[in-house]
Amino acid sequence: MPRATATDTDLQVLHRDNGGALLHYLRRLTPPGSPCTAEDLLQETMLRAWRSLDQLPAGPEPQRRWLFTVARRIAIDAYRKRQRRPIEVGFADPDLAPPANSAAETAIASLTLRRAIGELGAAHRSVLLELHVKGHSVDEVAALLGIPAGTVKSRAHYAVRHLREALASS
Repeated sequence: MPRATATDTDLQVLHRDNGGALLHYLRRLTPPGSPCTAEDLLQETMLRAWRSLDQLPAGPEPQRRWLFTVARRIAIDAYRKRQRRPIEVGFADPDLAPPANSAAETAIASLTLRRAIGELGAAHRSVLLELHVKGHSVDEVAALLGIPAGTVKSRAHYAVRHLREALASS
């Protein structure tokens, strides 16, 4: 069995002294019911510590603060990654099967949508047309219509909300 080097011993001491507290901290930052995620984040934190052993601050307290900062940043990155990722759906999901009367429901939804679009003001309709039909970005629509980007976002939000409410009530 090979003998442990000084850096291996340093990392073992670092893990022994901080691993439990880091795991407890990471469990509070991860979704409930996913202890494996917190353990993975702890492992990634320790891996980064190992890669940066020569750059770690001297002394136990500064090292602990460094570890908690790294762990927090890794947890934030993991959260953001989960938010960007689409929800996975199995192929055999019965909720995805079209209903038996899907043609009738599609026709009703289409008529409801047309009526709801007709109820929108011209400003809201033009924003939806540019964003969702023509595929322009918010900044492009703002430039085309001569309005601030925030106004484009606001109009799009309220217009889409109106359409969703109309479809939900049909």
